[in-house]
Parts: sequence; structure tokens; C-alpha cells
Amino acid sequence: MLFSMCIILLINSLCNGLDNGLAKTPPMGWLSWERFRCNTDCTNDPENCISEQLFQTMTDIVVADGYASVGYEYINVDDCWLEKHRSHDGKLLADRKRFPNGIKALSDYIHSRGLKFGIYEDYGNYTCAGYPGIIGYEDKDALQFAEWNVDYVKLDGCYALPYDMDVGYSTFGRLLNSTGKSMVYSCSWPVYQIYAGIQPNYSAIQTHCNLWRNYDDIQDSWASVENIIDYYGNNQDLIAPNAGPGHWNDPDMLIIGNFGLSYEQAKTQFAIWSILAAPLLMSVDLRTIRPQFKHILQNRKIIAVDQDPLGIQGRRIYKHKGIEIWSRPISPLYQNFYSYAIAFVNRRTDGTPSDISVTLKELGLINFTGYRVEDLYENVDYGVLYPNTKIKVKVNPSGVVMLKGEVQFPVDL
Repeated sequence: MLFSMCIILLINSLCNGLDNGLAKTPPMGWLSWERFRCNTDCTNDPENCISEQLFQTMTDIVVADGYASVGYEYINVDDCWLEKHRSHDGKLLADRKRFPNGIKALSDYIHSRGLKFGIYEDYGNYTCAGYPGIIGYEDKDALQFAEWNVDYVKLDGCYALPYDMDVGYSTFGRLLNSTGKSMVYSCSWPVYQIYAGIQPNYSAIQTHCNLWRNYDDIQDSWASVENIIDYYGNNQDLIAPNAGPGHWNDPDMLIIGNFGLSYEQAKTQFAIWSILAAPLLMSVDLRTIRPQFKHILQNRKIIAVDQDPLGIQGRRIYKHKGIEIWSRPISPLYQNFYSYAIAFVNRRTDGTPSDISVTLKELGLINFTGYRVEDLYENVDYGVLYPNTKIKVKVNPSGVVMLKGEVQFPVDL
């Protein structure tokens, strides 16, 4: 009897938790929504409409132009890929004109290029753009995603009741797991509950989802990026502890290379997203991106901060008169001393760079054997500095200076 009870408890644990072994570091890839939205007019705008051609083109560029080699691996379809109605037997149908070869063929194409395939659906009667949602078809849709060899599922929350999401999102995650095909599970569960005045149960969310949205959709503007930065800073005591390998807070897409951010602002978004251990999901036209923005997105040293295996989300540790300092503990460690990534952000708009002076000790870097300090954008190595060393950085308006302090090990004598 005791043995039987143990088996039941084990099965219950496996069924109730996500535990899909995925997203041990934040997912990286390309996503259509912010840049291409719900453009379905392939007659008048064939190069930019949501179609298999668009996703195949972006797949090829991700591979050919070096994005895949620095870690971007998912090509994610967002809303507006569907027909307005399901098939006679209840299956999801891709739009026949815009995806003439079907979703499985697109999945195969992306996989043939060595990348992974993500898809969008909605825990509701409809998606946000009015296409069929999963309600009433959860088992069927999970199996269909597995048959299409989907690697990543984003589940939105339009046309759904926020009070039902605790059960609904967790149930669909279990159904995805039960297919036998491992799929990263991206949830919108918290943000819709927050909108409804419900405090999300983050313990449950991180058990059932690999990543989740908890704030507004990003728009193509610096104001939108600032709002997200403020939300994560002002609510960090609630948000940050929930992040870790396999389960991440998602502040939404990277808009670097579009129309709304200057070069300095683009650097700031990339730096802060890496401090936040955020998914790095580009939403940009890779055919026309300017070289300086491409260089930001392919900055290996800052990507390494984002992908740090410890998976500790960073925090804002200073805010005064438009100057902010953000800090993230990263590897390697020496005893109880972490290495750190530090972002100095100038939120001022007075038109002149600001000087920031601070000792390493004031930043929390207190290991007496010191830290090798490097500027991750400028590729300047400052050598080994010590806790009482004062550093001075000059930060452009709406810009960032990002440093890494790698803890030093004592030399055996």
C-alpha cells in the first residue's frame, strides 16, 4: 500500500509540474508581433504580411547573418496565422492563402535550418485578433502542436476570464507535457489577472510556465521601454524572486532596430533586459536593420550576462534624480562572492552626459581579492579593481554604461 501511494504521489507530481527540462536560460529568438502585427494583406503588401514567406525569410537571415551563432534559436509565429474557423473535425487551420503549405511544412523548414519553431494561441474563445482560441479544444490543440513538431507555445489571454486562468493555464501546460513533445510554455496568465485586480499566484505560475508576461505589451517607443523598466524596478521585490532556470519573467520583445529607439536607447533596452534575465525575442525587420543595431543584438558579452547559468534576476539598487544603477549577480563565484553585471542608466533628458562616481564596495562588490572590470559595450578592460576603488563613468542621456566585475580568486602562495 505504501509503495502504491508513493507511485501515485510521484505521478501526481510529474503531472502537476511543468518540469519539461526546457528554458534553463532565457529563450532567444525572433517574434513577428511588434514589428509586423496583424498585417494580413498579402495582395498589397506581400513582403510584410503574416505569411510563410515572411517566416522563412527571417529564418534564413537569422542563420545567414550571425544571429543563430550568438544564441537566437526560436522563430515564433504570433497572432493572425489562422483561418477564422476550425476544420469540420475541430482542428486548427492555418490561413490557406498566406500559409499554402501548412504549418507542418513551415515547422519543417525552420528545423531544416537548425532553428526551433514557436506558435501562438490564446486561452480564450478567440485570440486577441479574433481567430479561434483553445477553449473547448485544449486536448486537440496540444496534440496538434505536437504533431506539427512545435518547440515553443505562447498562450495569450484575450477573451478569457482571469479567474479561470489558474486552472486553465496549468491544465494546458499539463496537456502539452502529456503529448511527449517538449515545448517551451509562455504564459500571459499574470498580466490579465493584474489587469483584473487579482494578485497572481507566482508560485503556481513558475511551476506551470517557462516564462510569463506580467506587464503591458511593449510599443515601438522609448516611453514604452521606460514604463517597463519602471514597473520591473518598482515591483522587483515581488517579481525578481520568481525567476530562475526554467521559469522567467518576460518584459516583452526587443524593439531594437525599429523606429522608436535611438542608438543610446536601444543599448539601454538590451542592457536592462540582460540584467533582468529576460527572454531576448527580437521583433524587427532583419532585412533592413542598420548595422549599429545589429551589433547591439549580437553583443556576445551582454548576451552571456542574459544567459548566465545561475539565472538570478538583477535589481535596481540606486535611483536618484534620473540616475539609476542596476546590478545582477552572475558567475563565476568565489566562495560566497558573486561576479556582477552593472548597468548605469541615465534617464535624464537635459542634453548632456552625466558623470557617475561610485566605489565597488558601494555597488556590493566586497571581495578583498578584487574584480576584473570590463566595459561590455566599449570592450575596455580596466584590469583588477578592489572594493575601495572608485570608478567614474560618463553616461549619455537615455543611455547606459554596462560593466562586468568578475570576481578574482586568490593566488596560492
